[in-house]
Amino acid sequence: MNVIVEREKGLLELEQRIAELKSQAAAQPVDMSAEIRALEAKYAQIQREVFGAMTPWQRVNMARHPKRPLGSDYIAALDQFDELHGDRHFRDDHAIVGGFAKLAGRRVVAIAQDKGRDTKEKVFRNFGMPGPEGYRKVIRLVKLADHLGLPVVTFVDTSGADPGIGSEERAQAEAIAQSLYELADVRVPVVATIIGEGGSGGALALALADRVLMLEHAVYSVASPEGAAAILWGDAARAEEAASRLRLTSDDLIRFGIVDDVIPEPLGGAHRDPSGIVTRVLGTVDGALDALARLPVDELRDRRYRKFRRIGAPPPR
Repeated sequence: MNVIVEREKGLLELEQRIAELKSQAAAQPVDMSAEIRALEAKYAQIQREVFGAMTPWQRVNMARHPKRPLGSDYIAALDQFDELHGDRHFRDDHAIVGGFAKLAGRRVVAIAQDKGRDTKEKVFRNFGMPGPEGYRKVIRLVKLADHLGLPVVTFVDTSGADPGIGSEERAQAEAIAQSLYELADVRVPVVATIIGEGGSGGALALALADRVLMLEHAVYSVASPEGAAAILWGDAARAEEAASRLRLTSDDLIRFGIVDDVIPEPLGGAHRDPSGIVTRVLGTVDGALDALARLPVDELRDRRYRKFRRIGAPPPR
């Protein structure tokens, strides 16, 4: 059970009670304003207690919230989107959605990882875990963007690349490495946004960008907490402990210089105002593209190279 969903239950009951009182007050000449104010004050207090200061494990659960906006929600909010399918080698990977788009009137190539909302869609999207053909689709789209001079925008949300035998047989690691190479070498601006989970190389393959943005309650890590716990201690049940050690929150990552900007979420998470968050993210991406568009190609690529070379390097003495 998602711990955030569990903690929200009391809030949802209060929301329903407040809505009922407001409906009754509108239907009959009885002053219920005092009761409504008292419940709203209690609601605000509980919301601050539940979401005011969350642990890394609670942030992981927030990033996995079933109602959190998905990659397809950001794609749908673009001015225009024409999807392109397939990697021209094996098949179309439905965990990756990409194609030509317009963002605030600007022509771009947009690429998103999508987990799916209900069970049927989750299976269709392979729970947001791309196979090598998904990353080869990314490579194809990035090369096309480079050829046409269009900026690339990506939306990252995956627990990791598909770990199945078939994906390994079709060279999963090579596909991820090639995606990293193409994004490092591309001559157009690239803006990536971590919108939910940023798990391992499966996320990094879409996030080698000139500007890396991150939602406040998203997470970004070398491995999922469960995977890290299984590797370190042979026990995936110690995921909460692993989350506290992985430094995967936006607070950590902005401090380390791994992400460039953190986009605030409403109290309670992005799912409390999905359309507002999508609009805010797209506006931030558009602003980043405006700044990058002014850079000459050689400077753009040099800055990108130096940005990622700095990560993990000791500070100058």
